[in-house]
Amino acid sequence: MIKWYRFLSLWLTTLVPLAIQAQSTPTYSWTNLPKIAQPTFRKDTITILAHGAKSDGITLNTKAINAAIAACNQKGGGVVLVPSGLWLTGPIELKSNVNLHLKKAATLLFTTDKSQYVLVEGVYEGKRAARNQSPVSGTNLENVAITGQGIVDGNGDVWRAVNKGQLTENQWKAKVASGGVLKDDGTTWYPSEQFKKVSTEGRSMLLSSEKPLASFEDMKDFLRPNLVVLTGCKKVLLEGVTFQNSAAWCMHPLMCQDLTIRNVTTKNPEYAQNGDGMDIESCKNFLIEGCTLDVGDDAICIKSGKDEEGRKRGMPTENGIIRNNTVYNGHGGFVVGSEMSGGARYIFVSNCTFMGTDKGLRFKSVRGRGGVVEHIYAKDIFMKDIAGEAIFFDLYYFVKFATDGQRDERPVVNDGTPIFRDMKFENIVCTGAKKGVFIRGLPEMAVKNITMEKMVLEADKGVELIDASGIRFTNVRLITKSTKPVILVDNSSNLTFDTIQYDPQASLLFSINGERSQAIQVTNTDVAKAKTRAEFSKGALEKNLILSSTN
Repeated sequence: MIKWYRFLSLWLTTLVPLAIQAQSTPTYSWTNLPKIAQPTFRKDTITILAHGAKSDGITLNTKAINAAIAACNQKGGGVVLVPSGLWLTGPIELKSNVNLHLKKAATLLFTTDKSQYVLVEGVYEGKRAARNQSPVSGTNLENVAITGQGIVDGNGDVWRAVNKGQLTENQWKAKVASGGVLKDDGTTWYPSEQFKKVSTEGRSMLLSSEKPLASFEDMKDFLRPNLVVLTGCKKVLLEGVTFQNSAAWCMHPLMCQDLTIRNVTTKNPEYAQNGDGMDIESCKNFLIEGCTLDVGDDAICIKSGKDEEGRKRGMPTENGIIRNNTVYNGHGGFVVGSEMSGGARYIFVSNCTFMGTDKGLRFKSVRGRGGVVEHIYAKDIFMKDIAGEAIFFDLYYFVKFATDGQRDERPVVNDGTPIFRDMKFENIVCTGAKKGVFIRGLPEMAVKNITMEKMVLEADKGVELIDASGIRFTNVRLITKSTKPVILVDNSSNLTFDTIQYDPQASLLFSINGERSQAIQVTNTDVAKAKTRAEFSKGALEKNLILSSTN
């Protein structure tokens, strides 16, 4: 009787709640994609002309545009119309139930007068930071949109520093002639003396009890705003508009739910520092489709906070669809990290083209970040002229910023250990890359359970796997300039290479290194074509390469 009571108690307190939770958490797949709710708006239209706006490129229309948005909101919502013209303005604050609609040939041009942008508490890479007010912003809104065929231009050049080596000689001369100041060695242009001072001193922009917002006035010019920041909003639509020339990140939805970005063009100069296209941070249920990006940093980027702050927030970016997009210049086409401490999961990427990006599918983190990135699926991805790697995982990615605190860099598993696992990539084609696939995990936490199938990769080098586990390649063709080796394995285990095609005159098919390189199976592959099948070093044993059903 006592045993039965204990079982009943366990069932009621543990098993039943787990069963309910399992039922309430859908398992998404290509045949059961996440559903994204769309905003709806009344048809009532208010034009900014009714509030005194003038499209002469000289009149500052901040009050008129914000008044039109406020009036529309107070009447229950609808459309605020921006007619064709050049509309100079300061920061615009969106409101619930309002669709800001830009007609074709309408440009919202944000003023270069930095005094119009007040200091606000914002976020920088997942941490509370002093920022200048964003040109377009909204907080805790519902049913909000920016639509149309017009342009939102952040006038970002007046905010950004730029290195001489990033510009042509004529561009550099024009930049110097425009004003600003130079670094003492003449290699960097700064917008102002204040910017130069803060930059060279390496001052942090993070807020704290010892450093309130008011204490940042002496570095205001350094605090570049993101172009569009929407925080804690529900049912958001960005459609048809061109967002360009941002001072920092271009579009930054933060902690939003039911977000749609459709048929948007995002443009930043190649030299734009932190000139990301879209940074989707801690958002749930989102759709990005039909967009074109040509930017100065990562293009479509998934984030969820940084280090301990991100783990405390505990809001993964999840349930996303990314499809039918084209990326030109950018540090990565589709990117996760490196600020992914809240995790990312159930993201489906398909029918995307990357033309000339630094990397294609890019995953990055470092010890101390923490977070779990899992259930990422990509198919029908087409790449050309990739400067680096077509598929890239690196858990040693770190760039030191003044905003970075101490991280636990010990090679042990703890809350700060990043985890990347359980993904599948299929039908991937790349013509031109430095490497086809590069995976580098941590000795204490391998990148694991990644399946890649039906791929054609033309690259200088083929595949490099370092501290990886459970990686499976099926029906993969590697066309490489370097064939010594075609595939490098370093301290990686439980690998499967099934139906691999490679240069028939390859010098070396496998280079296997490290005593932790084990259980490497090769099937349905003619290994005899290579001059040397495999070489083993640094403790790797020949018996751990298993050749079956091969010539």
